[in-house]
Amino acid sequence: METIIILLVGILTAVAIYLLLSKSLVRVILGTAILSHAVHLLILAMGGLKEGTVPLLGEEAESYVDALPQALILTAIVISFAVTAFILVLAYRAYQELGTDDLDEMRGVNDE
Repeated sequence: METIIILLVGILTAVAIYLLLSKSLVRVILGTAILSHAVHLLILAMGGLKEGTVPLLGEEAESYVDALPQALILTAIVISFAVTAFILVLAYRAYQELGTDDLDEMRGVNDE
């Protein structure tokens, strides 16, 4: 199962890098969102997919599951959602002002 997740992380990272290298601002924003999801899966896979029970006092079990990777992923999901929402608002405002979402045109680079 961990091998499948690592392969999925590689595919998501490749798609995210492809989107990050494009000229459209919306694609760059989608690329950062996909890259954050790839990192979340990577943290989950690095923590290990173990079977066991929750580490509560008074419970007797042979193995326990570490809750730290899940807590880190939950925090990262909330932060990445907030950053993505902020960047989308900035992109919308830039589109209103400039009338384009092309990054070269936003920089003022002319191909002429």
